[in-house]
Amino acid sequence: MLGLSKKDTTFLLVVIFLTLATPILLQPFPESSALAQFNAGYPDLMQRFAIFGIFAIGFNILFGLTGYLSFGHAAFLGVGSYSVVWMYKLLNYNVVPGLVLAIIMSGLFALFIGYISLRRSGIYFSILTLAFAQMSFNLAYSVLTPLTNGETGLQVYNNDPQVLMSEGSPTSPHFFGIVMNEATKVDVGGWQFTFSNGYYFCAIIAIIVFYLSLRIFRSPFGIMLRAIKTNQTRMNYTGLNPRPYTLAAFVISGMYAGLAGGLLAAMDPLAGAERMQWTASGEVVLMTILGGAGTLMGPVLGAGFIKYFENIFSKINDNILHSWFSALPDGLEDFVVFVFHPFIGKGWNLTLGLLFMLVVIFLPGGLIEGGTRIWNAITGKNRKKKREDAAHHPKPTSHVN
Repeated sequence: MLGLSKKDTTFLLVVIFLTLATPILLQPFPESSALAQFNAGYPDLMQRFAIFGIFAIGFNILFGLTGYLSFGHAAFLGVGSYSVVWMYKLLNYNVVPGLVLAIIMSGLFALFIGYISLRRSGIYFSILTLAFAQMSFNLAYSVLTPLTNGETGLQVYNNDPQVLMSEGSPTSPHFFGIVMNEATKVDVGGWQFTFSNGYYFCAIIAIIVFYLSLRIFRSPFGIMLRAIKTNQTRMNYTGLNPRPYTLAAFVISGMYAGLAGGLLAAMDPLAGAERMQWTASGEVVLMTILGGAGTLMGPVLGAGFIKYFENIFSKINDNILHSWFSALPDGLEDFVVFVFHPFIGKGWNLTLGLLFMLVVIFLPGGLIEGGTRIWNAITGKNRKKKREDAAHHPKPTSHVN
């Protein structure tokens, strides 16, 4: 189906199901439960899962397949956001023209940066991309103020042209009349599920770009990118020039980032220079490594993992901790809260850092490797493989005279 093998088709169908069922799956605890704090099924967070999943999928096409580590992908994220808001200002709030422009502009920008940066490899390539991203940030923040509105951020004003705006048209981002910020809430027992137009719009786009990345991974082009990562020197000896392939991967990756940036502006009609900072580039690197670079689902899991910690753990405070441990004696309760205090609220980065260290040390392949190990342990696949290896390669017997 759709040019995929039977195994990949099944995999894609599972991804589609999990993506569409996310509003339900991310609400495991009733609203009255003390653990309701860990629910993540509200529109803003679900949209970020989908958007940064797209960002990480695109970055993985470059880093996961070719091994080229870019520290400048936030530049394309910012270009995508600015493109969408400019379309709001010039045309109307329909997100489609803006997203098309975001993909085109980020692709052209990636072509320019990639053409220069890919003349070097390794750490020199990474530093070049970081330099371009920081130049882009400073241009957006101060130099190109007429285009970006500087530190205030680009937004829509009443005196903007909006030439396609007509009476009765939505005054917020929409997809041909389907308003992004509208949602339907359904109460079932103690649970409340929110089905947001904005999330499903982002989710459908995420499914499409995931399918495209799956086709890239399985294509001869994807095999060539893996060959570049494995041994570029040997590939040069065969007479093949790797630069057109790496440049194509860089441009595709930049277009994914531009699309993600455009979707951020599609959910919230505002674009700021902070989306181009080096921290945003570092974040997508963490997402990809944490989930599993070079795997299909790893970057998506990594993006969800980091955004979950950012939005859930950062909101936990001492009062919530006291409510959780209220059954303990007063002295012990205060001690437990004291121990956990540095890891919550503003200290959520400490928790994320520790988890990242544990993953890198014990699971070099990321969360995907951890899931694979657990699955093999449950199914007994490792034991079966050991028995098969023993059967095919019996130990030599010694004969004593």
